[in-house]
Amino acid sequence: MLVLLPPSETKIDGGSGPPLRLEALSHPALDAVRETLVDELVELAADPAACRAALGLSPAQHTEIARNAALWTSPTIPALQRYTGVLYDALDVRSLRGAAAARAAARLAVGSALFGLLRASDPVPAYRLSAGSALPGGGTLAARWKPVLEPELAAVAEQELVVDLRSGSYVALGRVPGAVTVNVLAERPDGTRSVVSHFNKAHKGRLARVLAGSRAEPSDAAGVAAIARRAGMRVERRDRSLEIIVPA
Repeated sequence: MLVLLPPSETKIDGGSGPPLRLEALSHPALDAVRETLVDELVELAADPAACRAALGLSPAQHTEIARNAALWTSPTIPALQRYTGVLYDALDVRSLRGAAAARAAARLAVGSALFGLLRASDPVPAYRLSAGSALPGGGTLAARWKPVLEPELAAVAEQELVVDLRSGSYVALGRVPGAVTVNVLAERPDGTRSVVSHFNKAHKGRLARVLAGSRAEPSDAAGVAAIARRAGMRVERRDRSLEIIVPA
């Protein structure tokens, strides 16, 4: 099973690993697009005004531009340690120990606007690029990634079940055939439901933690739902789609 996470806008600085080397990343079929995008971001960082416009940054976010300027030279850390924010706080992968930590390292991956697909231990620098960014090089990120990322994801899906927790903009970079998808719904006392927005990431992070650490190896959506239910989550299944039900 592979649990495919969305990235986060927030990332920790620094690291103890060597500077970015694309050959150190998994899925080398993605390296050509990775290299092009890294070069574009480094070049774009030399023009702060253009960089802010392309990446949707405010004048106060100058540190994000500095991060991109140093993409080839700044230190790296494993991908799962780089990302922060609500989902990653709920996942809390650093607290996993022993066999659970080993399973998490093998099962967790991140869909990235800059790197396409990252495995948990792939060493990456801090960066700023989201799926909706419009770089001056031309073409949307979806148009650039889809031709190479979708075949790579399809190859992964042939080998193992994929639970896709990415948001819509990252799904657009490359879809996974046959993936189990997850929605979070809030249920009111009268039984009506609505899509959860604010705490959506937290609930997906908790699900990712449960799946990452489980000894079970599900082969379909029913198996994924069973793991979540054993952990106390309320889950309903709609074919290959799961709905996590939480109180409104």
